Amino acid sequence: MVPSPSQNLTDDLRLAHLMADNADSITTTRFRARDLQVTAKPDMTEVTDADVAVEEVIRRTLSTARPRDAVHGEEGQDTGWGPRRWVIDPIDGTRNFVRGVPVWATLISLMIDDEVALGVVSAPMLNRRWWASKGNGAYAGKTLMSASRIGVSQVSQVRDASMSYSSVDGWISSGHGQAFVDLMRDCWRTRAYGDFWSYMLLAEGAVDIACEPELALHDMAALAVVVEEAGGRFTNVAGDPGPVGPGALATNGALHEEVVQRLNGAVDPDAEPSVELPTGP
Repeated sequence: MVPSPSQNLTDDLRLAHLMADNADSITTTRFRARDLQVTAKPDMTEVTDADVAVEEVIRRTLSTARPRDAVHGEEGQDTGWGPRRWVIDPIDGTRNFVRGVPVWATLISLMIDDEVALGVVSAPMLNRRWWASKGNGAYAGKTLMSASRIGVSQVSQVRDASMSYSSVDGWISSGHGQAFVDLMRDCWRTRAYGDFWSYMLLAEGAVDIACEPELALHDMAALAVVVEEAGGRFTNVAGDPGPVGPGALATNGALHEEVVQRLNGAVDPDAEPSVELPTGP
């Protein structure tokens, strides 16, 4: 079971911050480097030498500090077995990293018995880090010693909500396209902040709905615990709790049931993946 608030995750959280510090040292050095090496993985997504280096250094640290723990990372093979599993995304937002856009982060989380116990999201070029542990709240700042507790918004109507997403294409191909576009139309504001940032802005109360149709465990685990400890809800698109996929839907909680129903009420598995896109400013 995930530790209760009375159980101590302090040492694990400190270790996660230490690993995030090491990751930041690598990524900030390689960001916009002229000799950055970029290759395509079998799924045709990009991977850089920085992605690989970050995951390798985190795995080395864990092999020494937590040798009995399992590790799941985006770039390497799963290792170990047991109730404790670290989940690593060395650079969330690799395409931004490759193009010189400073919106990317290292995601580090610890799962215990398949539930996320803690997560750290470190975005060094934004000079920002977010973290949470189960039952102990969510925080943002530069270090453990310099942090502020964060919380979601109180917006209760879709017409007043700010929604963030990554792209429209994935929603169209998923069969939820028209429902997603209709939701966009009805929200007060929509912006494609994308990747981890959508969810961290939600945890801080600046965004009310964040969603993506296709994500993997390493994309979601650290985000989920921060959102939930900030008072929000994190599910898949169908409304099942946790970072279980397919896709992710996070809200401030007050909007969640309505958004789940709206995204799923217009799904036609036999429909052509075409939608009427919004027009105007």
